[in-house]
Amino acid sequence: MGSEKQGFIWLSGLLFLNIFVLSTADVHYYEFSLQESPFTKLCSTKIILTLNGSFPGPEIRVRRGDTVFVNVHNQANYAVSLDWEGVTDTIDGSNNTIQPGRNFTYNIELGDEIGTLRWHATSAWAAATVHGAFVILPVATEDYPFPAPTSDQTIILGEWFREELTEANQTITPGSADAYTINGHPGETYGCSKDTTFEMQVDYEGLYLVRVINAVANETMVFDIENHRLTIVGQNGTYSNRSFTNSLTLAPGQVIDVLLFPNQNVGRYYITARSSSSTHITNGMLRYTTTTTF
Repeated sequence: MGSEKQGFIWLSGLLFLNIFVLSTADVHYYEFSLQESPFTKLCSTKIILTLNGSFPGPEIRVRRGDTVFVNVHNQANYAVSLDWEGVTDTIDGSNNTIQPGRNFTYNIELGDEIGTLRWHATSAWAAATVHGAFVILPVATEDYPFPAPTSDQTIILGEWFREELTEANQTITPGSADAYTINGHPGETYGCSKDTTFEMQVDYEGLYLVRVINAVANETMVFDIENHRLTIVGQNGTYSNRSFTNSLTLAPGQVIDVLLFPNQNVGRYYITARSSSSTHITNGMLRYTTTTTF
């Protein structure tokens, strides 16, 4: 028999025994390259720090109790370390700073974390563009404590600065961003015809697990989907009691998992993100791809 790890979870006032066999856990390997990459937004181009050339960075997707090795190659000109926010078990090398031209492998031993977490650079100026989702699925033999989704979607709320952020220019104050982004897209509200808009496609009466991450430094963000209610089912790497809302208010670094049941007239609906201290509003789009059945 493999070794077992036991814990207890309270859901809706009932005690559930949570047992999973560590011998069935998988081992995952990820290769990240820290790079300086040109990106064009708000009709201007600048150089930003990225992982694997993407903004936001790549998603890590594993299962509860798995082991994750993340090998980071620093091909940029700045020393950077990564923070695996919300991981409560072992992280080998969590305080390691990776110098330019060097690499380091993080060894992450997951325990009871479940749902959605995030990773990011430890310094605020680098974290503005070096961040991503850490998705932890149930083990194969484990059911969700809510109706099983037919699909899932990660949404990362970010920020964009026209000015280049560096170690020498790294102060990020509330309301100082020139734009906010949804999965790296500023949307149509900033007056640049070249800016792209995030679009989420859904089927009528499908069930979607939407993982919303606030990667905006020092800003509380408000998120909603026009004419659609959301069911909160988890926060910051753990399940929560279900609650219903028309919008989400996310503190800096907060992660909320919600169920979305698209049951409106077929069409397009705005996805909106706005900060509590700025006039900027960023729009995405929810688009139905199938027709109603009535």
